[in-house]
Amino acid sequence: MAPKLVPKRLTDIVLVLVLATTVYLAEAGGLKKTKLSFYLQDFSAFGSPNATVIPVAGIAGKAWTFTQFGTLYVTDDNITEKPDPSSPKVGHLQGMYITAGLDGLNTHVMVSVVFTNQAYNGSTLQILGISKQFDPVREVSVVSGTGKFRFARGYVTFETYSVDVPTQYAIIRCNVTVQHY
Repeated sequence: MAPKLVPKRLTDIVLVLVLATTVYLAEAGGLKKTKLSFYLQDFSAFGSPNATVIPVAGIAGKAWTFTQFGTLYVTDDNITEKPDPSSPKVGHLQGMYITAGLDGLNTHVMVSVVFTNQAYNGSTLQILGISKQFDPVREVSVVSGTGKFRFARGYVTFETYSVDVPTQYAIIRCNVTVQHY
């Protein structure tokens, strides 16, 4: 027995109704805009028990560095309210970076901001895109979110607040602007 086909006109009507309902719900839900600033406590001393960024893969025979094409890092940076590492904790920045430019200037960022503070506990923001790692201000897309940031979209800027080369400790300021429901 052959399945019955739905007339094209009926599927067009259903599609229009679904789209209209989606637009109505989006407008009724009230799109919110949130701006946040916080600081990453980034410690990348490979081999140190305190490291929060470590290289895990790279090109055989090449040094695994931030400027070597193909080097993959994983990160679990603490996020704080202020530059001081002992200031109140906001959450973690967890994910991966990979040096994606042949010239070593660009890093592809795939990270999540995982909030643990009272205001946003359990919510996340997903950050994805190319970061021009030696520019004073790097902008990357916020492509999604969960919890209080469901359906988030927007951008984040990363600014190096301070860096201590001998200890490989950097403090990065993050400014986030997102729209969400």
